[in-house]
Amino acid sequence: MKFSEIRAFSDEELVNELHRLRRHRFDIRSQAVTEKLEDPSLLKKARRDIARILTEMHQRETAAGGVESSEASKS
Repeated sequence: MKFSEIRAFSDEELVNELHRLRRHRFDIRSQAVTEKLEDPSLLKKARRDIARILTEMHQRETAAGGVESSEASKS
């Protein structure tokens, strides 16, 4: 998943995708433990996708918070 795809998501879609990816990572880890995982790079990819979503969520929170704090300092 690319950042451009993630940025196109709404806030609700980001939360849903984050839950889906965390569940997917859990499933991959379970397969790795039972040695049924065919592609070990899937775990790394899932972890990075989760990090990308969390980064985008944090950037949106910071941007929204930055607007609020600058308005509060004006009053």
